[in-house]
Amino acid sequence: MALKTISTFLSPLSLPNHHNFSNFNTKSLNIYRKPTLVCCKSTQSQTQNRFPLSETQLLSSEPDGTGAAAPTRGDRFLERQHADEAAKLVIKEIKKSKKKKKKVLKVNTAVASCYGCGAPLQTSELDAPGYVDTDTYELKKKHHQLRTVLCGRCRLLSHGQMITAVGGNGGYPGGKQFVSADELREKLSSLRHEKALIVKLVDIVDFNGSFVSRVRDLTGANPIILVVTKVDLLPKGTDFNCVGDWVVEATTKKKLNVLSVHLTSSKSLVGIAGVASEIQKEKKGRDVYILGSANVGKSAFISALLKMMAQRDPAAAAAQKYKPIQSAVPGTTLGPIQIDAFLGGGKLFDTPGVHLHHRQAAVVHSEDLPVLAPQSRLRGQSFPVGSKNGMAEKFNSIGLKGFSIFWGGLVRIDVLKVLPETCLTFYGPKRLQIHVVPTDEADEFYRKELGVKLTPPTGKDKADEWRGLETMQQLQIKFEDPERPASDVAISGLGWIAIEPKRKSLGISDNNFAETIKELHLAVGVPRPVEIFVRPPIPVGKAGAEWYQYRELTEKEEEVRPKWYF
Repeated sequence: MALKTISTFLSPLSLPNHHNFSNFNTKSLNIYRKPTLVCCKSTQSQTQNRFPLSETQLLSSEPDGTGAAAPTRGDRFLERQHADEAAKLVIKEIKKSKKKKKKVLKVNTAVASCYGCGAPLQTSELDAPGYVDTDTYELKKKHHQLRTVLCGRCRLLSHGQMITAVGGNGGYPGGKQFVSADELREKLSSLRHEKALIVKLVDIVDFNGSFVSRVRDLTGANPIILVVTKVDLLPKGTDFNCVGDWVVEATTKKKLNVLSVHLTSSKSLVGIAGVASEIQKEKKGRDVYILGSANVGKSAFISALLKMMAQRDPAAAAAQKYKPIQSAVPGTTLGPIQIDAFLGGGKLFDTPGVHLHHRQAAVVHSEDLPVLAPQSRLRGQSFPVGSKNGMAEKFNSIGLKGFSIFWGGLVRIDVLKVLPETCLTFYGPKRLQIHVVPTDEADEFYRKELGVKLTPPTGKDKADEWRGLETMQQLQIKFEDPERPASDVAISGLGWIAIEPKRKSLGISDNNFAETIKELHLAVGVPRPVEIFVRPPIPVGKAGAEWYQYRELTEKEEEVRPKWYF
């Protein structure tokens, strides 16, 4: 009986009752002494895995039972099938995790980069980004200090020189071009495979032009904090409660879900503390990426953020020594820059700006780029101006109708149909001069004064190469209340024009027109491919708080609507 029990335990086949064990060849039992092993992921310790299991341990791992309680061939078959399926699932998960790891592309640590612009360090091409003389490179390499090296281009940029490096679609004409805008965008393509927190920057002066549409193509499903920069440039007396609500409304219309909205100024540090607190709250061990269009102020924002965080985080205080370079040149950052700014894990990354072909900076010569960047608080220039200045006499009883307004050499507005009291107020760089001429003289005036009075382009040489205002867009602006601004006409990469159907402060009036005209007609000319946006008016200045109206929200909208902070 004992022999029968043993044979039943060892063999998957039951021995017949009449089998004679005296003539049984014991060598035939060898085929059953080594059971088939199925490899699968084990939770045992590494020490246990280092030694194979003994035959006794293997046998004891089999299901117990004798006679009718012994496992049948079907039971053993199902057991092996389940083990095989488990092994396949483990192998599949391992392959999937390896595939994901291949997609993730962070900073290339094999090649040292300039801490100012992120360009790979090199010693061969003097004018190219990342250049360092050979002696300095070898010395820093010997002492493992390549991460503290600033390239020659960054040194020149820090002294105010305008050195562009980006060409192609969205790049900048004039100067040398070492990398294309598409190549810089490609460096951000792996971001959607990361588990990261995104801080997206938008310039309040160029809100529509710098917003970066379809940003989810770059960020994937990663959470986004929206930071609005340069709010210190808004006109004096602006109510930021109105501006914050306007930004949230505009973001919601663009169907971008964000965690929160912050109005900030890197120059005065306004709003930076709130962003730092939100990052620490939402980071959760993840890396933080600063993302935005070119020249939106990413490097300046990072500098301000490190300064604010340094008060509590020693890692941020140490990172201030080697922070990204700041420059008025769009495309200063040419590669991801890793910054060890968090003591509790995770890195901070400055990323190359997303170069957009539809902004004015993409068509202006590199030497004229500083003109496009406002350096001080905006002050709107209105046309026609009030009668107190004696300028209203220049316009007849029908106001601006029949006149053309040139904003430098970059924008032309033909006033086709307006009220006598209609006023156009320009918000943008002060260095762009505004000229008003009769429409029938506009073509000749532009041809004669381009490069002289109408700049940029600056100089006759650049004016001869200028392709002109190739895009002329017809705008029909409807309004209901003539006492409130009808809309803004935003020029990508430049600023905006506020359209007021009726301004009481003007010394001209005709109530008959106000009753019949409910629509304003303008023709706006810009270089190709610069874009024109017609949007709800942004409430700036003291008057903005008077006419701005908050929209009533439903309970559902109140729940999903992001909060804004200042």
